[in-house]
Amino acid sequence: MNKRSDNWALATKLVREGTMRSQFGETSEAMYLTSGYAYDNAEQAAARMAGDEDGYVYSRYGNPTNQMLAERLTALEGAETCRITASGMGAISSAMIAPCSAGDRVVAANALFGSCRHICSTILPRYGVETEFVNGNDLDAWKRALSKPTRLVLIESPSNPLLEAVDIAAVAELAHAAGALLVVDNVFATPILQKPLELGADIAVYSATKHMDGQGRVLLGAILGQSEFIEEHIDPWLRHTGPAASPFNAWVVLKGLETLDLRVRQACSNAAQIADAIADHPNIQAVRYPGRSDHPDYAVHKKQMAAGGTLIAFSVKGARAEAFKVLNSLELVDISNNLGDTKSLACHPCSTTHRALSEEEQAEMGLDESWIRLSVGLEDAGDLSADLLQALSAL
Repeated sequence: MNKRSDNWALATKLVREGTMRSQFGETSEAMYLTSGYAYDNAEQAAARMAGDEDGYVYSRYGNPTNQMLAERLTALEGAETCRITASGMGAISSAMIAPCSAGDRVVAANALFGSCRHICSTILPRYGVETEFVNGNDLDAWKRALSKPTRLVLIESPSNPLLEAVDIAAVAELAHAAGALLVVDNVFATPILQKPLELGADIAVYSATKHMDGQGRVLLGAILGQSEFIEEHIDPWLRHTGPAASPFNAWVVLKGLETLDLRVRQACSNAAQIADAIADHPNIQAVRYPGRSDHPDYAVHKKQMAAGGTLIAFSVKGARAEAFKVLNSLELVDISNNLGDTKSLACHPCSTTHRALSEEEQAEMGLDESWIRLSVGLEDAGDLSADLLQALSAL
């Protein structure tokens, strides 16, 4: 295994960190598709299961390919340690549920991915965990909500789907004063553009399905943070509930990380050009892009993010019928609820990613039927802009 080097630049870490070669000396990371492991003798088996000897015992607990990915992500994020899960929601649900007990309290930003909102509003209360939602960009609301003891705080920044900002450092300070852990879903920004742990977060979670794979192939999630928290809360949860990642999927994401920096930066450049190109179209009601100065939370995004990101949200003049007409008029961009792909993808959040939320819950987020979410890929920015403009002109 390569020795971890804090002196390596980001691009080097994305290619080299955590590499563990077998006796065959392969240049590409090996894929260990095995469920179990053999021992030299019964004494070794007993020692490994007891934790008295290092080594693998079962791929639900650990696997060499998964470990290489975890080491690479740890270096990328600047975390103490990392655990891999079968999906992004496997990571987020584990990070939220594992540390909570009946009687605990959770505070979350109201602008969340639909499934994350469901965990907060429906699943946690079933087990006696109180939940409260606040406007993520309202620090006074955070101060009120965190004026009493809290176990955990969950935020997304930029949020899904309208790309709102939460001041991570400010909320971290308030959360810690309330005795809470701050969990940040950083999937939209990626660790290329934003480092939640450096801003005071305790846990960063990712759907590695998105930019880290980046080519629409596999599902995977990651939880990153301090070793003490991970070992005390996350490890027992993962071991006994079983959201284990496939080594094949981990290998795919390992290879995806090699080009993550290049892909994210090019997609950011494309997104910035497209946002400018469509902003003044007569059939556009509003454009939200974190890199534009007219974004309501531009100052916070600029403080936290190295660039504007790969996603754009825009509202068309009208409602569902008009939004659907724009989507159905796209010739190059695909209609899909995924994001972070090399292919540009667009969706209608109210009827897809956030369809399970009530109209009232959607309204709390500022979401209505006119909004479209665009994940910008690596196609030519001019071609993408032309496709968006002709689709908008179809109204």
